[in-house]
Amino acid sequence: MKIKVKTPSRLHFTLIDLNGSLGRIDGGIGVTLNYPNVIIEAENADNIVVVGEKRELAESIARKAIDKISPGSGIKIRVESTIPEHVGLGSKTQLSLAIATAINRISGSDFSVRELVRIVNRAGTSGIGVAAFERGGFILDSGHTFGPGKQKERFSPSSASLAPPAPLIMRQDVPEDWFFVIGIPNVDKGAHGAREVEIFEKFCPVPLREVEKLSHLILMKTLPALMEKDIKTFGNSLYEMQKIGFKKVEVALQDPVIKKLMNFMMAKGAYGSGVSSFGPAVYGLVSGIEVAEKLSLETDSFLKKHTGGGVFVSGVNNNGAEVKEANLLLASN
Repeated sequence: MKIKVKTPSRLHFTLIDLNGSLGRIDGGIGVTLNYPNVIIEAENADNIVVVGEKRELAESIARKAIDKISPGSGIKIRVESTIPEHVGLGSKTQLSLAIATAINRISGSDFSVRELVRIVNRAGTSGIGVAAFERGGFILDSGHTFGPGKQKERFSPSSASLAPPAPLIMRQDVPEDWFFVIGIPNVDKGAHGAREVEIFEKFCPVPLREVEKLSHLILMKTLPALMEKDIKTFGNSLYEMQKIGFKKVEVALQDPVIKKLMNFMMAKGAYGSGVSSFGPAVYGLVSGIEVAEKLSLETDSFLKKHTGGGVFVSGVNNNGAEVKEANLLLASN
């Protein structure tokens, strides 16, 4: 049997509560993208064999997953495409889940996606990536209990946390004519590893007033606008988030060109703009593919005049990952 897995990517709009005064931290909102994707093909083998993109990372993930899912077995994995690393699109979570899912299916095991997340040690802070893989769409997760003996005892990113995936509060389809233009300036990669841990330790807890302000914005502006398909109000709320709470910290740590690009997209007609996760990916929200392609060309010109970089357009994935026998997936495409 050959299994083919195609994952979405995601934009992480913001973490909600990095104060913890109510005994809970993290929580977040984000959206699932149709592109870019992790695409892998896997089949039984005597040993663990990985070929293609990000071979060393993929092999490390495969060994960890096999030890927990099907000890002593082998697998051959061909990594056909991956998501750019450390730019804010959720690359490692999607690659990890793709590999673990393929091993799970081929070995005949029956682990849930949430159990696989624990096996590959992802989603210890944000639950957006795992929910994007599971079901797609717009996602709101509820974070983790906080304090001595709780799920998390300190403020930390997913890479440094063993907390379980955050429970899902809300998952909602996004209109098919809403498109995101994503520009990735050629600047330093987003914070990760020890640097990311250091940022959480330095800037947390976030002032309670900031968390309250952000929660009010999400509950009474972002979510109602999504339910009413009001792209103008929804986009405006995303732009407002860039000045509140931990997202304000993430934006302040960026190269100056990031804010310039956000404001450029707004000036060129985007309904909202912001930084995904720790960046440097900057998104602009528009309605309709023609408008998206126009903003993409304008963003490309902006990047060429400043740092260089890449730009692409993506609609929202409202379904999550595709997992099929390889011949069936190829036929469906």
